[in-house]
Amino acid sequence: MKLVSAHLRRLSALTLSLLSCSALLAGAATAQSLEAFSPQALSKLPQNSWPTNGGSLFNQRYSPLASIDRSNVAQLKGVWRTHLKGSGLAPKYSGEAQPLMHDGVIYIITGADDVFALDVVSGNILWEHAANLDPKIASVCCGWTNRGAGLGDGKVFFGALDGRLVALDMKTGKQVWSVQAERWQEGFSLTTAPLYYDGMVITGIAGGELGVRGRVKAFDARDGKLLWTFYTVPGPGEPGHDTWPKDSDAWQHGGGTVWHTPAVDRELGLLYFSTGNPGPDFNGAVRGGDNLYTASIVAIEARTGKYRWHFQEVHHDIWDYDAPNPVVLFDAKIAGKQRKGLAQVGKTGWAYILDRVTGKPLVGIDERAVPQDPRQLTAATQPYPRGDAIVPQHIDIAPEGYDLVNGGRIFTPFFGNKGLVASPSLYGGANWPPSSLDPVRKRLFVCASDVPGLFVGGSETHGQPPVLGENYVGGVVGFAQLPRSGVFAAVDVTTNKLVWRQRWMDQCYSGSVATAGGLVFVGRNDGRLTALDSDTGHTLWQFQTGAGLNAPASVFEYAGKQYVVALSAGNALAGTAHGDSVWLFGLDGKLPPAQARDSELAAAPAAMANVASAAAASKVSGAEIFQQACVPCHGPDGKGGHGGGAPLDKATDLAAVVRTITEGRKTMPPFGGALTAEQIQAVSSYIVKDLFK
Repeated sequence: MKLVSAHLRRLSALTLSLLSCSALLAGAATAQSLEAFSPQALSKLPQNSWPTNGGSLFNQRYSPLASIDRSNVAQLKGVWRTHLKGSGLAPKYSGEAQPLMHDGVIYIITGADDVFALDVVSGNILWEHAANLDPKIASVCCGWTNRGAGLGDGKVFFGALDGRLVALDMKTGKQVWSVQAERWQEGFSLTTAPLYYDGMVITGIAGGELGVRGRVKAFDARDGKLLWTFYTVPGPGEPGHDTWPKDSDAWQHGGGTVWHTPAVDRELGLLYFSTGNPGPDFNGAVRGGDNLYTASIVAIEARTGKYRWHFQEVHHDIWDYDAPNPVVLFDAKIAGKQRKGLAQVGKTGWAYILDRVTGKPLVGIDERAVPQDPRQLTAATQPYPRGDAIVPQHIDIAPEGYDLVNGGRIFTPFFGNKGLVASPSLYGGANWPPSSLDPVRKRLFVCASDVPGLFVGGSETHGQPPVLGENYVGGVVGFAQLPRSGVFAAVDVTTNKLVWRQRWMDQCYSGSVATAGGLVFVGRNDGRLTALDSDTGHTLWQFQTGAGLNAPASVFEYAGKQYVVALSAGNALAGTAHGDSVWLFGLDGKLPPAQARDSELAAAPAAMANVASAAAASKVSGAEIFQQACVPCHGPDGKGGHGGGAPLDKATDLAAVVRTITEGRKTMPPFGGALTAEQIQAVSSYIVKDLFK
């Protein structure tokens, strides 16, 4: 009996010892995971992970890895391809998210706000979280999209189009907390990747075309409690409020929303972001003044949200020349002195290079007089950065039916319904696709577009007051009937001079990532992921992924090997083929390129099979299909939207409309594989018979 008792005591002691060891190991693993997301760790260049949307807190989207370089990148192939169960395949969705990787798991979010965790070795889906968005959400400006998730504190954070900020358990995908950051019914949505920093989750709020007041918010990562709010349009008594008209509530609907993930300088304790256009976009008559802090770069204290400084890129913007491209931080020697810099590329087509301590230009920026139109209350001067513009800022030859005013140059004012042709358009310049920066070469790699604009607005017909949750643009989104193209460029941030620049036949609508191997990875609308020589811009490698590659890739090392991961899902505004794939690429890959548009082609038979079992055509809501598939490009009223779709008021031939939707035309993609014949008939009938009643 004594022997049995002694044996039991030894077993108990062993069990306790094993439990203690397990607890210690678990605690050590948790501590190690937390350390990986400390401010110090997130300030370093990423190597064996890609822990935040910009790669590091500096938003450089740069990898110090060089195992894949100019000499061997041509050998890169697919290691695996994972389909995300059809999430985000419908025409209204856009796949713009940059993948994250931590501890052998890749995290990705789709345009439907569905989150997936994938095993880095096999590509197998470890867990998924369905957002189950309300299809009636009407506060979406520019397609149903999400630009990425955030990681930290053992959680995955994401913003949703319905205004929620959500935290999931990193290991299981189960919801930890959810807060209503803003209400979509009031015009707000969350499309940016949240930033985890020092126990906080920080996010901008979208909605600038719906009469909202811009803001950035910080929440406690533990429970979602609101910590601070910074309003990008100052209220009464706050610095900058005097740049809005007196005795007016224009500031309450002044826009200035934030589209992207901020950058942080840990040592200075400052958070940096740039802001959207003032509201309404094209009618300056109702908002006299410079309209701070719209179309600006802003620095605030990361812990408190307190204002520190700003630099406005466009005073009293009436062209939608805002600043959605993420701010990038860098350190460099300029004019013989080591400086703390930042760069932001606006829709104007210029890079604005500032001292991030003071907000003053590091490379000169001059205030110059610009043409005036008193009906638009235009600003007397505008900032002109010294150096090179990335895209053309004038038009050589007028499009048919229009006269050129002031050579179609940037900052030419407009008024009325006829429309004025000028360049750039609201596409830019640089739009949301993030720039990358090589901190060794001091080069900023910019994805931009050369798309001339047609500007309409400012008259009494565009002066209606804002209606809660409805479009508030003060004009018509328009584009000149001239060729569009993409521009990909390298800029020396110490001089603001072009190193090289190349024109693409299609728009550039994907961010980039640079590496120490002398490479820049950037996606293309036709589905290719490409690798460019960072010294010349020449293409060294290309790989067809099956859908529009309209999201930035990420780079990391795992088990001693370097990999590249990217989301191939297409884009509603770019009109590219839709898909639901995540690709992992490596030098040890075996998978060949995919067939172009293969996800849409695979979905087409299933879509056609639905016709037989669907209800009669009269029961299909053409209005609902128009809202989901057509509004991003053609606008809610059919008169033109941010995607550059043509006005539809002249579309009176039903058969021609059906054919165009099915087969596509010019820059409009075909919808024959995404919509059933019944749905195409219903939406065509709605456009011809009901839209303009």
